[in-house]
Amino acid sequence: MTVALVPVDAVDVTLVMDLSLDILMAGQEGVQRFKLAYDWSDHEALLAEHGFSALVTVTVDGGRHAVLYDGGLSALGLQHNLDVMQIDASDLRAIVISHGHVDHHGGLEGLLRRHGAMHLPLVIHPDARQDRKIVFPTGAEMHLPPPSHNDLEREGLTVIEERGPTLLIDGTVLVSGQVERVTAYEKGFPVQVARSGAAGTWEPDPWTWDDQNLVVNVRDRGLVIVSGCSHAGIVNVVRNAQRLTGERRVAGLIGGFHLTGGLFEPLIPETVADIGAVGIDRIVPAHCTGWRAVHALARTMPDAFVQPSVGTTFEFRASPAPG
Repeated sequence: MTVALVPVDAVDVTLVMDLSLDILMAGQEGVQRFKLAYDWSDHEALLAEHGFSALVTVTVDGGRHAVLYDGGLSALGLQHNLDVMQIDASDLRAIVISHGHVDHHGGLEGLLRRHGAMHLPLVIHPDARQDRKIVFPTGAEMHLPPPSHNDLEREGLTVIEERGPTLLIDGTVLVSGQVERVTAYEKGFPVQVARSGAAGTWEPDPWTWDDQNLVVNVRDRGLVIVSGCSHAGIVNVVRNAQRLTGERRVAGLIGGFHLTGGLFEPLIPETVADIGAVGIDRIVPAHCTGWRAVHALARTMPDAFVQPSVGTTFEFRASPAPG
């Protein structure tokens, strides 16, 4: 199936929340770091946490329209950073949750507490409602509570549960839906379990089928793909976006690649080789990518690699018309 994704004139992707923050990091063409004020020490500071949130703003025929993709972890963090960056959340056209893990939706609580009923569509995969936890090889456990469908609707959001692709903003923003798994080495999250059945017993849940990403097609440049954690595997994420849209060029790949820790680091060589073969113009490995994978990507794709930092905006513009 091919989705008719309408090309845009430009897209800006702003990291509202991530686990990395460097206020002195240099910008470059198409990469705008958060601006420092002279009296910066007297201002509220941006926060970083183990969560992810991105503001994706498309420009079409002179109009700008924004989608919030993920909400970070803490009830404080998302709205705090929006305030510091002076981003007006009342202008949002939609909210998308990448998957049901709390570090991608927990901050919506603070957003809704501030703004009340926002009367926006919120797109989410039905499996995101599963109650999950991670059971580490050491025996330690980490609970990953899901978002509450009832709580979201009570706050005025129109919850759209969809397993397949969804188009937003007049067909210019694609929510991928469930990602097709085609690689042999991206095998999910083997330490994840979910409650199942009336008894609520914990059963293996390695695949995280609710993992979905945002895709925009910049005219004459190609796809910009934003992915929260890429539990489907970042190579699968890219290939799925190419398959859905019929567009092979990838102008930008931003988000978590989930290659951190002992379970996933063995996947780095194959992943980096396959990602490097795509020919991506700009790659921003954030959130759960892990330092070993970040270093490998930077070595392999030095001209494309950009270090993420909270408050950074990545700009992608269509090629100017000739003449």
